[in-house]
Amino acid sequence: MNRLSKENNLTGIPAVLVLENGIIFHGTSIGAEKNAGGEVCFNTGMTGYQETFTDPSYHGQILTMTYPHIGNYGVNDIDNESQKIQIAGLVVKDLCDTPSNFQSQSSLQDYLKEQNITGIQDVDTRALTKIIRSEGAMNALISTDVDDIAGITKTLDTVPKMTGLDLVSKVTCKESYPYPPPKEMINNKYHVAVVDYGVKTNILKQLTESGCRLTVYPAATEKEQLLAAEIDGVFLSNGPGDPAAVNYGIDLVKSLLGKKPIFGICLGHQILCHALGASTYKLKFGHRGCNHPVKNLSTGRVEITSQNHGFAVAIESLPESMQATHISLNDNTLEGIQSLNFPAFSVQYHPESSPGPHDSRYLFNHFIELMDQQ
Repeated sequence: MNRLSKENNLTGIPAVLVLENGIIFHGTSIGAEKNAGGEVCFNTGMTGYQETFTDPSYHGQILTMTYPHIGNYGVNDIDNESQKIQIAGLVVKDLCDTPSNFQSQSSLQDYLKEQNITGIQDVDTRALTKIIRSEGAMNALISTDVDDIAGITKTLDTVPKMTGLDLVSKVTCKESYPYPPPKEMINNKYHVAVVDYGVKTNILKQLTESGCRLTVYPAATEKEQLLAAEIDGVFLSNGPGDPAAVNYGIDLVKSLLGKKPIFGICLGHQILCHALGASTYKLKFGHRGCNHPVKNLSTGRVEITSQNHGFAVAIESLPESMQATHISLNDNTLEGIQSLNFPAFSVQYHPESSPGPHDSRYLFNHFIELMDQQ
């Protein structure tokens, strides 16, 4: 049976319908005038919305921002984490029409229209977040057709579930490329193969600043092609979707274990864990924001981290050959591992911190140390 928004205490939402099969938004539209469907999730960050919208790990999701005012400082050409907006749709309380920042080149509204991304405003996003936290992640549809609720509901049923969904193929590069580009090439010591599951630009920048020169490869690249390039290490990037569905990625990493040092972040962490014998599961509502506390189990130090994931590695599934290195202080989920048999480690969160604090950037230096030892 349909449950109207007022029955869920969504005070202030003009047109949000919470159904058994998901959520329908049809109110004050922003950006492009079109329908959009995907899993609805929330991000608690107060800044960094442009980096968030262009993060490939959000591909295909409808993003709710808990901070009420979005677009205050506009958008620019330097804060993108990929070449386009990756989210399927946007839900905000208030979209700022008059951005103010010395770097601003356009408004968020114009940016959404240019990128053909739809959204809705005038939504009580914090009340909506409470529903997601209570009910768990669910699919949603942003619709401009307010007169056909029955038709919209049927369309909502066609939105694919995130569990079992391989989205890496939607965001990985089509062919390999060097980073930085040849005209900017630097003489860094280590040549690292980046397996692109949806890599963020600032991860590439951090690897470069740490002393690496990079070749970025499509996710389905074969082991022989990577090793023929005379690489010193392998980096497994972030990305969207269910890690268990990326079978070709898991098989590749299995074939690389022991060949070269491996460092994984986010989806790369999950794929490495699968390759080492662990398993993953879907979180109730995921971790997305810039202020998640994580404990380093070897030092006892607490790091404030940037996170974006809807799946996690089951800590109880770790074989004896794997060691937990980091744990979430919010819910005790696993945040980092190292292999005891191979030079390989990974973290669930984002040490490149864009947006977010810089507490965890030491992990890039740890990767360098592993390559030093080879």
